[in-house]
Amino acid sequence: MMTISVPDQAVADALGDVGDDARVIVWNPAESEPPEAERERITIACLAHYSGGRTVYGRLAQCPRLEVIQIASAGFEHVLPLVPAGVALANARGVHDSRVAEMTLALALASRRQLPLFFDAQRRETWEPKFDTRSLADSRALVVGYGSIGAAIGVRLRASEVHVEGVARSARTAPDGTVVHAVEDLPTLLPAFDIVIIVTPHTDETDKLVNAAFLAAMPDGSLLINVGRGMVVDTDALLAELESKRLFAALDVTDPEPLPTGHPLWSAPQCIIVPHVAGVEVLTNRRYTDLVKSQIDARREGRGPVNLVDVRAS
Repeated sequence: MMTISVPDQAVADALGDVGDDARVIVWNPAESEPPEAERERITIACLAHYSGGRTVYGRLAQCPRLEVIQIASAGFEHVLPLVPAGVALANARGVHDSRVAEMTLALALASRRQLPLFFDAQRRETWEPKFDTRSLADSRALVVGYGSIGAAIGVRLRASEVHVEGVARSARTAPDGTVVHAVEDLPTLLPAFDIVIIVTPHTDETDKLVNAAFLAAMPDGSLLINVGRGMVVDTDALLAELESKRLFAALDVTDPEPLPTGHPLWSAPQCIIVPHVAGVEVLTNRRYTDLVKSQIDARREGRGPVNLVDVRAS
C-alpha cells in the first residue's frame, strides 16, 4: 500500500480516488513533524510551494519508507543539497509552462504598450493618451533557456506576430522548429533582438549571466524580461541601464528577493516588477494533480519517478 502525503486537504480532495493500492494523507512538513502513525508508511511526499530548508528536509528524512519527494516547482537547484540519501527528487516540469508563458506575454505587452503609465493616469483620473508605444508585432524575441517553458512562451509570442529564436547550452533545432543557438553565441546575437527573455535556472554557469556586457549588447529601447531566477541578472548593471532610460525591464524575479523596501529597483524608470508569481501553480489545478497521479502510476507499474532530478548534480 502506497501512502502519499499532500500539504493540505484541498489538494487531497482534488486528487480524488487514487486506487485501491494507494492512500492519501494530509501532512505539510513545513508546519509539523511527520505524524507518528504515518512516519513509516509515507512513500511519496508532495511539498507545497516555497517549502524548503533543512527543517523540512530533516523531517522528510525521518520517514524510512520515503521513496520520492515531489516538489511543486520546476526549479530544483535550491533543494539539491538537502535531499535525504536514497530518496528520489521529482520536480514539476511541465506543470507551470502555460502560467509562466502567460505572465511573460502579459509583461511583454504591459512594457511595450507602457500600461503602467495608463494605470497611473487612471488612478489620478487624468486622460493622458500616448500614441507612440511599441507593438509586439514584427519584433524579435530571444528566449534564453529554450526548454518546455521557452517553447510555451514561443507559441504565445508567435501568435502576436513576434519572430522567436532560442538559446540553450548547445545549438539545435527545437521540436517546434525554433532555431536554438549556443549560449556562447549570445554576444553576437543580442544586438539583433528587441526582446530578451530569461528562463534559465540559477547555476554556477548562469550566475550574473546578464551582466554589464550582456546588457550593453542589447539595442537601445529593447526589453529584458526575467521569469527565471533573480541571480541570473546583475542587478547593479541593470539599474545603470534603467536609470539611463536606455533599456526597459519586466521582472518576475529579482536579486535580492524579496525586494526590500527602499531598493532602487522599485522606482527605476521603465521597469515593471511582479513578486515571483509567474509560475506558481495552484496545487488543486489539473496540471499538478495529473502529475501526482502519474507519480503514483509510475510506482504502481514499477517505473522510475516522473520528472526525476539527478541529485548527484549537487
